[in-house]
Amino acid sequence: MARIYLDNNATTPVAPEVAEAMRPYLAEGFGNASSVHWFGQRAREAVEKAREQVARLINAPPAEIVFTSGGTESDNAAVFGVVDGVRPRTLSGPKHVITTSIEHPAVLYSARALERRGIHVSFVPVSPAGVVDPSEIESAVRPETILITVMLANNEIGTLQPVEEISRLAQERQIAFHTDAVQAVGKVPVDVEKLGVDLLALSAHKLYGPKGVGALYVRKGTRLEPFMHGGHHERDRRPGTENVAGIVGLGAAAELAQRLLAEDASRLAALRDRLEAGILARVENVRVNSNPAHRQPNTLNVTFDGIKGESLVMALDLEGVACSTGSACASGSIEPSYVLTALGLSADDARSSIRLSLGRYNTEADVDVALDVIPRVVERLRAISPRYATANA
Repeated sequence: MARIYLDNNATTPVAPEVAEAMRPYLAEGFGNASSVHWFGQRAREAVEKAREQVARLINAPPAEIVFTSGGTESDNAAVFGVVDGVRPRTLSGPKHVITTSIEHPAVLYSARALERRGIHVSFVPVSPAGVVDPSEIESAVRPETILITVMLANNEIGTLQPVEEISRLAQERQIAFHTDAVQAVGKVPVDVEKLGVDLLALSAHKLYGPKGVGALYVRKGTRLEPFMHGGHHERDRRPGTENVAGIVGLGAAAELAQRLLAEDASRLAALRDRLEAGILARVENVRVNSNPAHRQPNTLNVTFDGIKGESLVMALDLEGVACSTGSACASGSIEPSYVLTALGLSADDARSSIRLSLGRYNTEADVDVALDVIPRVVERLRAISPRYATANA
């Protein structure tokens, strides 16, 4: 049975060009990038080349790129680093952070951890299309606000947020602004100068690089207290011996993404639209969850009335189609997606939704197979669903 992978927001396959770039640093290029001898300096050169490659992808100076273990560490380093870097005596009250109700768990759970430390956090709601209103962010600002963190692209529904507008109001009030761009980098143009952000998180395995490596952009002058302690690596931003092979892979993936960005985005948007139109034409009682005007080119989140998303995902997998119910970081949770309930969906409807996310190596043939399989599986599951039968009696 042929298998079709439609879960690229969870992770992407490593591009062949990336694997080839990494290979020497998994074998003979094993040196520690902090060592002064030839082996170490060869590794250092590879790390600095990768830093330049990542910097070019997001239009940043290489010196403002910090390598990490991935998007989650980058987000944590930004959130806790800014909060811990501000001295309480400079404020008239408790420190205050603003975020949204649909952030990735790496930010959302960090914000809740801050609350347990006595820091005030405002969770700004979003519209039914999953978009935060910048005026709501502005209304939440207090004299003690030290950080605003709003994701660039949502991992479950693909909605793009008005980050440029939010960053302007943050700049006017001298508030640090962080964006989780893990799902955006490599899929849509990301320019830190245009966005105006102070901190930006990205991850290699979301753009056809290896797992376990990412980066944090830190604008010069941004006060950031390291939340890990050890050596003087990464200009004292992130201690620990560099993952040279992984960093090389991230750099190669960034360079490839920059070269293929426009082509990938156009092709994936066409595939997504083909998939969406096919589902809407062939399956009754479905709805698309996102902002159709401002969303990722590759992401489609759909609610199928009357059946459980988990059952649908498992049934599709048995037919060779891989997808998910939402964030891979929430896999195994019995709770409905907090992203979808934040849009106003009921708990039942949120549990009846799946995410289909396309990638560079998907084809029209993949979409056509999915469009053959999905309606058949949905019909079969609805035939044995008491909830669907009752609602449509």
